[in-house]
Amino acid sequence: MNVPNILTLLRIFFVPLLVAALVQESLRLEVAGIEITNEILALGIFLAAAGTDLLDGYLARRWGQITTVGTLLDPIADKLLISAALISLVEVRALAGWMAILLIAREFAVTGLRGIAATAGYTIHASDLGKTKMVSQVIAVSLMLLGMRFPQLRGPASLFMWTVVFFSMLSAAMYFRKFWRKVDERIKLRRRRELLVLERRRQRAMASGTEMAARSNVGA
Repeated sequence: MNVPNILTLLRIFFVPLLVAALVQESLRLEVAGIEITNEILALGIFLAAAGTDLLDGYLARRWGQITTVGTLLDPIADKLLISAALISLVEVRALAGWMAILLIAREFAVTGLRGIAATAGYTIHASDLGKTKMVSQVIAVSLMLLGMRFPQLRGPASLFMWTVVFFSMLSAAMYFRKFWRKVDERIKLRRRRELLVLERRRQRAMASGTEMAARSNVGA
């Protein structure tokens, strides 16, 4: 178990802590005379977890420690973190439920799509919109958490979340377009091969028929 994988597992461990901190409305902590509410604590946990996402990928590439386990766990950890944050925000009535449903459904739909594509033998690479999605979601969730504590931030937080929803749906549409294009190309290629095989068989049959006719003429 290397350091990048430990950071990925740590991000998964942060998920229940984030949910517990956010839904516990009566939580009040005082550190060095500063009152820390559940929203601020949840924000700290969320940012710490999001920070491990940047750090584990960087360290894995820098140290050459990219592993199969890490490759599988990293996107799962990301989706668990974002999904838990969105569901918790819906629970405390800070986020509309349909927004959370759209964003979470998008995550799992794209993951399933890429899995199907990988099974079929080709890779759907992340788009530029997809690459910035995680960062945008982190900023949006952070603003929503701050908006729970500071009402003046609720407007910008809501606007940014709308932007995240729009670009998430747009990037999902791009992934589906890539998928169907690949599927279409694969079907066309398979059809060409089938037609080529049929044409070869027809030519062989014709050649065989011609040869048999020639032998019949010679025998006559």
